[in-house]
Amino acid sequence: MTQASVTVAITGASGAPYAVRLLECLLAQQQQVHVLMSSAARVVFATELDWQLPAAPQAMSEAMQQHFNVAPEQLRVYGKEEWFSPVASGSAAPKKMVVCPCSTGTLSAIAHGSSDNLIERAADVVIKERGQLILLPREMPLSAIHLENMHKLALLGVTIMPAAPGFYHKPESIDDLVDFVVARILDHLGLEQTLQPRWGYGEESK
Repeated sequence: MTQASVTVAITGASGAPYAVRLLECLLAQQQQVHVLMSSAARVVFATELDWQLPAAPQAMSEAMQQHFNVAPEQLRVYGKEEWFSPVASGSAAPKKMVVCPCSTGTLSAIAHGSSDNLIERAADVVIKERGQLILLPREMPLSAIHLENMHKLALLGVTIMPAAPGFYHKPESIDDLVDFVVARILDHLGLEQTLQPRWGYGEESK
């Protein structure tokens, strides 16, 4: 494959629409996407999107490929203990990873290098290989524990990007708020986006 690759991990924090929109945008740009999804994330998808995803990684891969209308080589889901997957090794893992949304439990595990499941291991690999890791925590209020973990990761070069959309663009729908956050992710990944005009450029930049 000559496609650019990115790992997208989805955890059990609220914010499933962010994950789906991010996947749509990455796939539309022909990115090869490695998807890691926690069991809690499946519950959130069912709750927030009424999307019942199968538990088995292969079946989930097929369901997502059908939903996004992409070929199997463009999107694949890996199980939480699939240690022979590309994302588990520094020699093969994508240099870019987004955890969207990121639960504070996952954030804590990443900050402490736990690597007890594939999401945590993939994040650990990106950090040790000095790649780009973006975490989207969706929690409020934040305790001192959460803030300490974010500070620790920020010092390591991890981008902490809370799922906190702005309102200066006068959103008219929930989709507009979701696009605001996803546009910022794409900006940080160095990918083109037309979801949201940059500050000072107005509507004509869309």
